[in-house]
Amino acid sequence: MNPLATMIVPGRDIAAFAPAALTSLQAQTEGRWRALLIDDGSHDDTGAVFTAAAARDARFEVLSHDEARGLGAARNVALDRVDTPFVGFLDGDDELTPHAIETWLRTLEESGSDFAAAAYVRSRLVDGAYRAGRVQPWVAAATAPRRLGVTLAEHPQASANIVAWSKLSRSSLWERLRFPENVAYEDQVVAQRMYTEARAFDVIPDVAVHWRVRDDGSSITQGKARLPVLHDYLAALLGGIDVLMAAGQHAAVRARVALILAMDLPSLQTIASEHPDPAYAAALDAFEASMRALPGYDDMTPDPTMAEALAW
Repeated sequence: MNPLATMIVPGRDIAAFAPAALTSLQAQTEGRWRALLIDDGSHDDTGAVFTAAAARDARFEVLSHDEARGLGAARNVALDRVDTPFVGFLDGDDELTPHAIETWLRTLEESGSDFAAAAYVRSRLVDGAYRAGRVQPWVAAATAPRRLGVTLAEHPQASANIVAWSKLSRSSLWERLRFPENVAYEDQVVAQRMYTEARAFDVIPDVAVHWRVRDDGSSITQGKARLPVLHDYLAALLGGIDVLMAAGQHAAVRARVALILAMDLPSLQTIASEHPDPAYAAALDAFEASMRALPGYDDMTPDPTMAEALAW
C-alpha cells in the first residue's frame, strides 16, 4: 500500500512525550502514511524511542542530528526526502486526533486546494494527566465555518493560524518553501507564505491536533521572558506581516495586527514591566513603533472577544 502523506515529526529531548505522539499516528483511521522522525541532537532517550518505533512499524523512518540544529533545520532535512503527494507536520510532543489525516485528505480530494488548515486545542496537565481544552477564539475565527477553495482575500482571518502542524499540504507547494533556520518561531513567516502563495486553501473546524503545553515550562512558546526568544518572536510577527503586506493582503494585515494587539502585546508588556534587563522593554518599544508605522494602524483595533484567549 503506497503512502499518500508524509508526516514530519521532529523532536529534541521529548522522550517522555514521543510515545504518545507516535501512538496517535498509529491510531489514525487513514493508514496510508509514512513518518520521518528527526531526533534533533537529543540528550535523553528520544532517539531510542524513535528507533524502537521504527523497528516495530516500517512506516517510521528515523533521521538523526548529532548536534541540535533546531526545528526549522529538522523539518527542512525531512522535506528534502518527501516523495508522497501530501506532507504534514507533527511536533514530537503533540498528538493527532484519530481522524486527522483522513479528514485532511478527504477535504483536499474534494476541493483540489493546495492545503487544508484544521483547528487545534491546547493540552495541559490536570490532575496528573494532560487533557485537551476547548478551541480558542482566534483558532475558531480562522477555521470555522468549513470553507473550501478560498483565498486570503476571501478569508483574511485564516492568517491567525500560523502553526505548521495544523495543516496538510500538497507536496508541490513545498517546492518553493522552506523554514528559516537557527531561530525560534520558524513557522510564522512560512505559514503566511503558504496563505499568500497557494492557489487556494481550505479551512475546517475539526480539531486535528492536541498541542501540549508542557508542565515544566520547557516549550519554546513558554520562553518569551528570555531576550533572545523575544527577539525571534517579534521578528517572526513582523516577518509574517511583511509577507502579507508584500502580497497586498491588507485585510489579512488588519486581522493579524488586531490579534497581536489583543493577545500578544498585553502579556509581553507585563513581562517587560517586571524584567530586570532594560533591553527587553527597549525591544518591545521598537516593535510597537514598527507596528504604529503600518499604514492604517489607527484603524487596527484589538478584538475584545479575544480576551478569552488565555482561558480554556
